Parts: sequence; structure tokens; C-alpha cells
Amino acid sequence: MKKSKVVLAITGASGSVYAKLLLEKLAQLQSQIAEVGVVMSDNAKDVWRHELGNTDFEKISFKIYDKNNFHAPFASGSAKFDTMIICPCSMGTLARIASGISNDLTTRAADVILKERRKLILVTRDTPLNLIHINNMKTVTEAGGIICPASPSFYSKPTTIEQVASTVVDRVIDLCGWEHATYRWNDQ
Repeated sequence: MKKSKVVLAITGASGSVYAKLLLEKLAQLQSQIAEVGVVMSDNAKDVWRHELGNTDFEKISFKIYDKNNFHAPFASGSAKFDTMIICPCSMGTLARIASGISNDLTTRAADVILKERRKLILVTRDTPLNLIHINNMKTVTEAGGIICPASPSFYSKPTTIEQVASTVVDRVIDLCGWEHATYRWNDQ
């Protein structure tokens, strides 16, 4: 089985717990993943500090690229990164991707993933949505992206915030096509 090359972009939308748990899960899946490149906005760092009360993003075990580093390998299709996850994805980032505006490494990488017909997953978190958000989601979906709202499930009867958030992260992992242990509906 071919190992995936993955880009994880973390934006300033609320939901740092999703990014934290996804990073932990990616570290556990290294038998299926060849490389992970991480890009994080300044707002993402501020929100992480506020929501999680720490700076653990400074200890990420994967290579981190500056938000304006257009020399990062995944800024070009020739690097063959096959999956990009934006988690959480702000409505501003969604709008720039939908409009084809590549003004930073996150939006450039998303543009590359779409043009190369590879897997782009946007874990949107905002609610409620206005018509502009919905139309941007439609545009990205029509271009081949996957909108995966950070809407947790409760079948597994989660009891902690991390367990609730993990239901979303596990769904993202499923969308990527990686094998992992998780709750499955009606799987006794």
C-alpha cells in the first residue's frame, strides 16, 4: 500500500481541540503516512492558546512550514502530496479557496490539491452559515473538495470534550481512507 503525503493546515477558526486530536491521530498512523507537512496561521496559534491554554503547537512532531513559505514542497503539484486537511477551517480561508485566491501557503496548497485532482478536506466549524458560506462550500465541493463540518456524533456515547471532538477527527481519518480503530455504528 502506498503511503500518503499529507498537508495539515490549521486556521484561526474556533476548534483547536480538533487540530490537536488530529495531530495525535496522524502520529499514530505513520505506518500509512509517509510525510506530514503542517502550516498554521497566526490566528490559529492565538486561538489554540486561548482555547487549550497552552502552546503545545510549538512541540508538533511534524515539519512545520511558515504560512508564507511558497517554497514548501506542497506549494507545487510535483511534490505529489495527495491529501490536504484544513482543520479547523475558517470561513475566510474557505472563501479564499473558493475564489481561487492563493495569498498564503494554506490557500496555495489547497489550490494545488484541487488542480491536481487530489483529496482536499475542509473541517468547517462556524455556525450558523450565511448564503455566502453555503455558496463557497458549494463551489469547493464542485471543484472536488470535501466539506466536513465539525459536527460531532453521539452514537459512541462520548463523555469528555476530547471524546466528542474525536468523533469528528475519526470521520476525517475515514474520509482520508486510512485504517484506524474507532466506534462503528451498530458494530457490537
